[in-house]
Amino acid sequence: MNAPLRQHDPRRYWPWLRPALATLAGALLLAMAAGYVGLFPLQIGKEQPIPFSHRFHVSTKQISCVMCHTGVLHTARAGVPAVETCMLCHKRIIIHHPQIEKLTRYYNDKEPIPWVRLNALQEFVYFDHSMHVRAGFDCGRCHGDVAHMDRVTPVVNLNRMGFCVQCHRDEGFSRDCFICHR
Repeated sequence: MNAPLRQHDPRRYWPWLRPALATLAGALLLAMAAGYVGLFPLQIGKEQPIPFSHRFHVSTKQISCVMCHTGVLHTARAGVPAVETCMLCHKRIIIHHPQIEKLTRYYNDKEPIPWVRLNALQEFVYFDHSMHVRAGFDCGRCHGDVAHMDRVTPVVNLNRMGFCVQCHRDEGFSRDCFICHR
């Protein structure tokens, strides 16, 4: 038979203490999750009209950046690939996937893919991709580890002059204003 509960017996508080502790633990876990996402945001870029995975194409298939971003070697702009570039492979590979069929419609209709731009410098800033690539700089220095991103997200605010100035300082390059401001 159960002994009667005395006034200071902790079992007396258990019926209301258990839900209170569960609520407190749930609130603590929720606060920790919110703090984690706040400190380490999910690195996923803007949605694009075709869900192109840089991780798959660069890491798995080992396609070089310059295969698609052909301007990077010869011009100031790296540029986004034309739909014809995508179709070099996708006329023959994975042609019946819904997203590749969407890509093929752009190609057949002779329409450019309306990619959402991720990096844009201010109009008064001049940056020459080809000069930096020829000097041996890795694209990841400014664009992050794109090879491990499905949807690319900018990792550096390229419109903060300090980033560029610090790189020029570290590499011993000119910090003359007219190098970038023409």
